[in-house]
Amino acid sequence: MRLAWKNILHDRVRFLATIVGIGFAVFLMVFQGSLLFGFSRAASKLVDVTDSDLWITARGVLCFDFSAPLSRRLLEIAESAPGVERVSRMVVSYAEYRSGDGKHHAVALIGADPDVGDRFPVPYVAGARVALEPDSVLIDQSNAEQLEVTALPVDVEINKHRARVLRKVTGFSSFVGSPYVFTSYSNAVKYLGIRPEDSMYILLRLKPGSSTLGVKRFLQTRLPEVDIWTHDEFSAQSRTYWLTQTGAGGGILVAAILGFLVGLVVVSQTMYATTMEHLEEFATLKALGASKWFVVRIVLSQALICGVTGCLLGLLATFPAIDAARQAIPWIKTPWWLPAGVWIPTLAMCAIAANLSIRAALKVEPARVFRA
Repeated sequence: MRLAWKNILHDRVRFLATIVGIGFAVFLMVFQGSLLFGFSRAASKLVDVTDSDLWITARGVLCFDFSAPLSRRLLEIAESAPGVERVSRMVVSYAEYRSGDGKHHAVALIGADPDVGDRFPVPYVAGARVALEPDSVLIDQSNAEQLEVTALPVDVEINKHRARVLRKVTGFSSFVGSPYVFTSYSNAVKYLGIRPEDSMYILLRLKPGSSTLGVKRFLQTRLPEVDIWTHDEFSAQSRTYWLTQTGAGGGILVAAILGFLVGLVVVSQTMYATTMEHLEEFATLKALGASKWFVVRIVLSQALICGVTGCLLGLLATFPAIDAARQAIPWIKTPWWLPAGVWIPTLAMCAIAANLSIRAALKVEPARVFRA
């Protein structure tokens, strides 16, 4: 280990370049991983916060944000299904939002019945089925500036209907570009101009002890023209759609992989250059009877020292950057296991990078020391 340290500190500039390269790779992996994780959670957030066991959607709906109308007949059949305790309705569609000074914004309007779930942001009195006040809507705190909401309450227009922004919620920032606006089901159908008896999602809460899959099979037999999902299935489907079919998730994942490759190239070049520079020292060690494993340990120690130092540097830079990015990307989130798990690919990267250096060190002839 002492010899490894001496080799590294012999050229401090190269050592600094190595740890900066590794730190940059770690920064990219954690930052892009946080984007990917936050993006995935945001894609299914509005499904996850409901208390539903089953979702009924129009055939072919692939995620929460792109819905289609359902007829009243489906609601009546769902209510009569065995094992169903309650049925809730939800509508989701894009609408025109006009602020007090007349500026237009495209928003995603979401209206729901009060019993979709206590965590779902709907402007109802807790435990009641009446809105706090007519035409009330909610917005997320992160969209307040974009929607020009500086004081509450404030009167606005949605699709040329009067609405009043009653309060702000947190944790429901939109990732699709158009801010979410939450309201009651009755308000939403008025703003969107659809029939009050129609809905876009039908959410079922089952009685305790009822089989979710059993009720799903029963309803799918009765309603072959729609899709029926369990809560977890629709949540996973929403995440899968945004991650795999839009290119957004793939782009974030590719950036994280590129970060790993950048670090691998930087460490490989530096380790190889350091080893080649000290070939005479390795030849001397072999002439003195040093084993192959001793030489391998020196090169691996050099790589791991660089890896640990670079990883610490990268993590120290990542957390302030993520906090700053959260001002523009509210849904970015770093799970606890991501910074902990980044050590594994980082040290693996250093071990892989050391492979070429180890080969060069083992191939050196002991007699080289006498020719030097």
